[in-house]
Amino acid sequence: MSKPTFYITTPIYYPSDKLHIGHAYCTVAADAMARYKRMRGYDVMFLTGSDEHGQKIERIATEKGVTPKEYVDDIVAGIRELWKLLNISNDKFIRTTDDYHEKAVQKIFEELYRRGDIYKSEYEGWYCTPCEAFWTEHQLKNGKCPDCGREVERTREESYFFRLSAYADRLLQYYEENPDFIEPVSCKNEMINNFIKPGLEDLCVSRTSFRWGVPVTFDDKHVIYVWIDALSNYITALGAFGEDDSLFRKYWPADIHLVGKEIVRFHTIIWPAILMALDLPLPKKVFGHGWLVLDGGKMSKSKGNVVDPVKLCARYGVDAIRYFLLREIPFGADGLFSNEALIHRINSDLANDLGNLIKRSESMLHKYFGGRLPAQQTSGAPDEELTSLAGEVKKNAEGFLDHMEFSNALAEIWRLISRANKYIDETQPWILAKNEADAPRLARVLYNLFESVRIANILLTPFMPETAALILSRLGTDKTGWDDAVWGGLPQEFTTEQHDSLFPRIDVETEMAYLSEMTAPKPAMKKPELAPTIGIEQFAASELRAAKVLSCEKIEKSDKLLKLTVDLGWETRQVVSGIANFYTPDQLVGKTVVLVANLAPAKLRGVESNGMILAADAGKEVRVVFLPDDIPAGSKIR
Repeated sequence: MSKPTFYITTPIYYPSDKLHIGHAYCTVAADAMARYKRMRGYDVMFLTGSDEHGQKIERIATEKGVTPKEYVDDIVAGIRELWKLLNISNDKFIRTTDDYHEKAVQKIFEELYRRGDIYKSEYEGWYCTPCEAFWTEHQLKNGKCPDCGREVERTREESYFFRLSAYADRLLQYYEENPDFIEPVSCKNEMINNFIKPGLEDLCVSRTSFRWGVPVTFDDKHVIYVWIDALSNYITALGAFGEDDSLFRKYWPADIHLVGKEIVRFHTIIWPAILMALDLPLPKKVFGHGWLVLDGGKMSKSKGNVVDPVKLCARYGVDAIRYFLLREIPFGADGLFSNEALIHRINSDLANDLGNLIKRSESMLHKYFGGRLPAQQTSGAPDEELTSLAGEVKKNAEGFLDHMEFSNALAEIWRLISRANKYIDETQPWILAKNEADAPRLARVLYNLFESVRIANILLTPFMPETAALILSRLGTDKTGWDDAVWGGLPQEFTTEQHDSLFPRIDVETEMAYLSEMTAPKPAMKKPELAPTIGIEQFAASELRAAKVLSCEKIEKSDKLLKLTVDLGWETRQVVSGIANFYTPDQLVGKTVVLVANLAPAKLRGVESNGMILAADAGKEVRVVFLPDDIPAGSKIR
């Protein structure tokens, strides 16, 4: 008999220089759900990935003097490393630059056009580049993007449009017939009242003002815009519209699209309408989780209030951070990331409760029985209460996990851990150890403690996989599956070693200082003392020219200087630049830079320099100003 399938997805993340803890929050939650379903016997497909096309990427890449693909390759490598660090067990990672995805997207676009759901017209309106979103006049907030609050641009261009307006009634009907399709219910109410009832407008799905995207096969002036490109990943990753669609037939429709609340609109209005137009089944559920906020606002790189998950994991351990994210905040609501809460969870829950239970149990086993628990045991009060609670906790945890109530599930597991700690005080093993006749009763008490540890850590496996696996391995039992989380799975006679605490208590004052420094917003740049103002005539005296770097090498006996040979179109020149601490020669060869071409020759470390390369002083870094590769050498910079 084949296993039941379970398909869960996270958003495909837009490449940025730094993913913060808010991005990790959604993916850790999806990972916990995927692990739980695997433990329950499901055949799981867990998808994550990266959304790599668009005008913003093209602009950033141009500013950095690299191709868009080079830019996203570097960022995506960082995303993959972060998921690896956080122990994310995704089955597949899709990139929208993957060849199979681009081909499938072209087929989807062609099919929608063939069916009459896509038509050509002209778009004029407001566009937010960071959000890749178009807005009407009445949707703007104070003249700015309603999602991110940034400036918008007035855009007018020929575009293809998707007939989104034709699907309003069908969407409302689907919501009514499938009341659990959008969760939490507040998100559903927002979609109905703020977007569908006021009237859906047809959606711009192609662009001509940039080239970094999937080309429209029958109109090469256009590239396919984000809504069809990015959203289609959920089916193209399974082979839909490709050569082998067996995974699509196996796993679709998705059981859960897990998304941030700011993109629920795209996943519950645009994406279902596209699927309806293609006569494909809709996902079973879209769950919009809340934001992690810091100092009262959503974490944002532009605000400088982000928390680096890599630094947190390095200092406190991956499982401690996973536990905090899923325990502290009820999933679906906004949650405050506070330094006090993180330290409290580590010290109280992990060090005092879980860590202390394991440490005390191991210490008593070695002190009273030399590390080997004897088989001869007798039960007694309050054993029944503890064993009954273990079964109750397992059942309740399953119910909470089935509804993605991660915080409640962990609170339930902690009921068992807390009860086991209380059980030690009730049974007083140190008193039983004084009388040899009480040895069987003492052995049963220790058995009950270790069995509580075993069951609790089976239930913790989706949340803290490394910690749970390590603790279970120390018990020397293979009873570690979800269905094994029932009383009596641990052999009555077993041996275990003493170990250091997995979660030692941390010094509050030291950690508060560290976290305060790490999470503090970067201070605004102080106004520097500017050089005296100059007239346009003086500025015009500087001759700025595009120069192609032909060769580059380090200057002997200098840590800072590079010697470059550059092509100015009409001649080649030798230039010395103090950027060796920031660039290697191979990072510069082939690039087009800005050269002050009429600077008087000078010698640096005895090497003649004919000109100066422009670069920005970015605090501890220096960034060279690169020009697009297609700018001819010698072009004048105005």
